[in-house]
Amino acid sequence: MKTLCFTHVKILIFLSSKDQMTIILFSRKRNNVCCNDIESIFNAIKKYGFNYVINQEFAEVAIKKVGIEVDAKNIYSTVVPQMKDGAVMVCYGGDGTILEGVHSLAGKHVPLVGINSGHLGFLSTAPREKISHVFEDIAQSCLRIQQRSLLELSIAGGNEEPFRALNEVSVQRLGASLIEIEARINGELVTNYWGDGLIVATPTGSTAYSLSAGGPIVDPSCNVIIITPLAPHNLSSRPIVVPFNSRIELVIKTRSNRALVSADTHTIEIENNTKIAICRSNDTILLAQSQDDSFYATLKQKMKWGIEIR
Repeated sequence: MKTLCFTHVKILIFLSSKDQMTIILFSRKRNNVCCNDIESIFNAIKKYGFNYVINQEFAEVAIKKVGIEVDAKNIYSTVVPQMKDGAVMVCYGGDGTILEGVHSLAGKHVPLVGINSGHLGFLSTAPREKISHVFEDIAQSCLRIQQRSLLELSIAGGNEEPFRALNEVSVQRLGASLIEIEARINGELVTNYWGDGLIVATPTGSTAYSLSAGGPIVDPSCNVIIITPLAPHNLSSRPIVVPFNSRIELVIKTRSNRALVSADTHTIEIENNTKIAICRSNDTILLAQSQDDSFYATLKQKMKWGIEIR
């Protein structure tokens, strides 16, 4: 693997031989699966002679709905097995599927490319019409791979290991009553938020939940964290952007004595006066795209910018 460094972003060109390459297939169980897509994926794997493994849920879909023959030794459960040779994870679905795929890698530094069978898709940028092109790019070792940073969430008094998030950590009310969130950055009190909750997002997550709550769109190469209030009752509350080396500490106060805290797709309940800390994780993920894909091209397409809609 060859590394080329630019300012805040690392671009890596994958150089492994296709003869050693293993495709890690990942998808969630879904009722509206497109059988032609599944066939195209397996046809491409056969065409280029890749090894492959597939998660249990995706294997069940391929077997039952498409009639694909999958050997039991090629099926993994919740965590991707350790790969001896080069590997690329191919996620079939939407951005939520990619988020779950990231967590199933369990810290393994494996490039991940998304085939978008969902809707918006800022992470899964390859359309289903280009399935064959994705595997051709893998075979020709010409994927453009960007290193993306993660957030780390720690809950005071909790027994869990720190959670990691590619998109965001969010705190939300549970029930009808608003919650109060005391926010400190590097030990300094910033403000108390009253409302439905708070989102702490990475630049990658700036086009996800934070965007829908009125947060700014941020280029993924920026080393920042975005803090976006959810339906704030104090109208002066606005999103703020802080350096990526900041330590954000939150105290959650709620009348219902319960609230929700999420790290991407993982959600747990917390009690009143729970303290949580959010900072940049030492871990990163490798997000792969075709050479002709870019953040701004995706943004323009997904946001319909430059199209006359008046």
